[in-house]
Amino acid sequence: QVQLVESGGGLVQAGGSLRLSCAASGRASGRTFSSYNMGWFRQAPGKEREFVAAISWTGSGTRYADSAKGRFTISRDNAKNTMYLQMNSLKPEDTAVYYCNSGAPRVDLIGPYWGPGTQVTVSS
Repeated sequence: QVQLVESGGGLVQAGGSLRLSCAASGRASGRTFSSYNMGWFRQAPGKEREFVAAISWTGSGTRYADSAKGRFTISRDNAKNTMYLQMNSLKPEDTAVYYCNSGAPRVDLIGPYWGPGTQVTVSS
């Protein structure tokens, strides 16, 4: 079983930055973190969970939501079993619980594994 744990959320003023981390452990079907595509999603109060960014298992392929392009950067360190989301120029509308996702066969799909989430709050 794959376990994911997010960290790095918090309260920040508009225009500020945060870096989220997603630490992975365990394995499923004989595969470990380094062989999985990964992604970030977020859910604001009263809204559906939405895609933010994704990265291929090699790290060479990335994909971003329009709202994240130019401000957020997704990356991963397979040696540390950790994925990151660097968020710059944060806006109040970025306020949400951010979730780590893993196990998708392609970066444009959603995997079966989720972390518990980390709260990001951006004040105006």
